[in-house]
Amino acid sequence: MATLRTDPEQSRRAPKLRSVVVGTGSSLPARVVTNAALAERVDTSDEWIVQRTGIRQRHIADESETTSVLGTQAARAALQDAGLTADDIDLVICATSTPDHTFPSTATQIQAGLGIHQGAAFDLQAVCAGFVFAVSTADKFLTTGAARRALVVGAETFSRIVDWEDRTTCVLFGDGAGAIVLEAQEAQEAAEGRGVLSTSLRSDGRHREKLYVDGGPGSTGTTGRLRMEGRDVFRFAVGQVTDVIVEAFEQAGTTAEDLDWFVPHQANRRIIEASADKLGIARDKIVLTVDRHGNTSAASIPLALDVARRDGRIQAGDLVMIEAIGGGFSWGAALIRW
Repeated sequence: MATLRTDPEQSRRAPKLRSVVVGTGSSLPARVVTNAALAERVDTSDEWIVQRTGIRQRHIADESETTSVLGTQAARAALQDAGLTADDIDLVICATSTPDHTFPSTATQIQAGLGIHQGAAFDLQAVCAGFVFAVSTADKFLTTGAARRALVVGAETFSRIVDWEDRTTCVLFGDGAGAIVLEAQEAQEAAEGRGVLSTSLRSDGRHREKLYVDGGPGSTGTTGRLRMEGRDVFRFAVGQVTDVIVEAFEQAGTTAEDLDWFVPHQANRRIIEASADKLGIARDKIVLTVDRHGNTSAASIPLALDVARRDGRIQAGDLVMIEAIGGGFSWGAALIRW
């Protein structure tokens, strides 16, 4: 039997790779639903929603705007921003909890929609933390040489699974998609070089009852509806998930003072600001889009990244932290030199 041999000297000479963001894109449903419009449907008010969440409006998908449709549009915009074509991509990862179908994966539908005929495509499910998990996963493919360029997409249609009779949850969520293109490039020295510098991921399944969907193909045979114990989620998000942010800073040899932009999951303005305060991150470094998008789960971070990059806030060389917590609980952070 032949034995695969490696040359240690060749391995040492091989350039170290880093996953660099070379493009961003986003897509939102055409329909905008304001708090005032929701107040006509459920017992709530604009004042109540804004005071507790910071949300003023959200986008709601129509029947034609499926998760894969939104994801494909966002991915196409990211490719265009990067100056690349379908032939340049050999990995597609879609973070979503609201796929078009149980199978095939939404990622394969995005792949087909873009005309990508090579490489691999798969979904990743970590709820609102899904995009951070997907970035970390793509980073492993790229830095090991298993792929050259990856489309990392966060796409959701949470309006399909919320209980529109539950005023405490239906006001929180919206639909949308965001995407980035990551490219394997030879790493520059230390934390000054571009690319993903560090990632930190955690999960603890003991907290399932705090945030979950009460159905599924393997249990009830139904889609189910989202259920959440809001106060418990708030306490955990502020009190516990900062560990991944601290670890990401430590791995990269940086601190909160070095940070240019904090781009967290856009769930609740009070959670975002309380977490930033706890970590010593100045509030003027926070990118906030929750007011206009609501909670779009795995789509929220790439949507916010695209907004901040296109309006000129995030620029080349900036140090950017992304962070999220999702059902399970699962939570994570990634530090990126833009």
